[in-house]
Amino acid sequence: MLTLTGAAGSRIVGIGHHQPERTLTNDDIAQLVETNDEWIRSRTGIVTRHVAAEDETVADMATAAARHALEDAGVAASAVDMVIVATATARDRSPNTAGRVAYNLRTGVMPGQSTPEEEDAPDLRGVVGPVILDVNVACSGFAHALGLADQAIRTGAATTALVIGAEKLTDFTDWTDRVTCILTADGAGAFVVQGTDTPGIGPVAWGSEPELTPAVLIETPDEKFVQDGRAVFRWAITRAADRARAAVEKSGLTLDDIEVLVAHQANLRIIEPLAKALGLEDKVVVTDITESGNTSAASIPLGLSKWWHSGKIPAGVPALLIGFGGGFAWAGQVVETPSR
Repeated sequence: MLTLTGAAGSRIVGIGHHQPERTLTNDDIAQLVETNDEWIRSRTGIVTRHVAAEDETVADMATAAARHALEDAGVAASAVDMVIVATATARDRSPNTAGRVAYNLRTGVMPGQSTPEEEDAPDLRGVVGPVILDVNVACSGFAHALGLADQAIRTGAATTALVIGAEKLTDFTDWTDRVTCILTADGAGAFVVQGTDTPGIGPVAWGSEPELTPAVLIETPDEKFVQDGRAVFRWAITRAADRARAAVEKSGLTLDDIEVLVAHQANLRIIEPLAKALGLEDKVVVTDITESGNTSAASIPLGLSKWWHSGKIPAGVPALLIGFGGGFAWAGQVVETPSR
């Protein structure tokens, strides 16, 4: 008989995020396409979004968020034995984004960059690095990645994981399409997850909706983000609540126990009805969409981290995470917010 050597469960011990410096307002968007601030706010809730510089990569943003989370947790990068990055917008195929983040955290130098002439290149021949894994499930990718990290820790395959969502959606934005260009943004969020005797991350509930596979696309040769907004909205209004309830049921809790809702930040007109359908409208409902736009796989950890560090989210309470989008995939779990 095989023996599992993992912990009883895992929990979040640190949270971090990163957003590019440049912000794009609705008035800025109105200079590109026929729209206006009132139209965008009324249909999406978005007021501003962050846009990465041309030379700022997904790995750069993921690394910055990871460093913030490690600092928050008080955990050294050398203690991390698993790095999972959820992203649908990384340009490079190899090394993957997780590998670039791991390398950068250990050396301070990104792959492909040279060290200053007066310094020796880092010698990593004796270093056993972490597991490095990219997950591409678009907007639900972070919840998938968190589920994988939790399971790896439970089986003994890892002890300390960095789980990151990072996207540069603006690389794939058609700035002449007023339906999609008002939504997209860039950023990253990260969790440090460790094994524990008292689990703080519930079992993941996940699945897909095959009939909606073409609803959200980034395809060659155009490589532009396009979506059937009506189909996504209809699914979110009619079926997302059931998928979220499944995650709560798997955790052994009830919706009455949930104190925080962190849904994929797709549209305020989706988040608010979802909260109401779940009976959580009077709880803490993260609506970072207004300041950050839609950052796909980054939106759940980014929004949670921003609200956590600003003091809007209490410590040690059950939070429901639910992501949905491209694929058409969905995933969610109940987590306990970290202690302060």
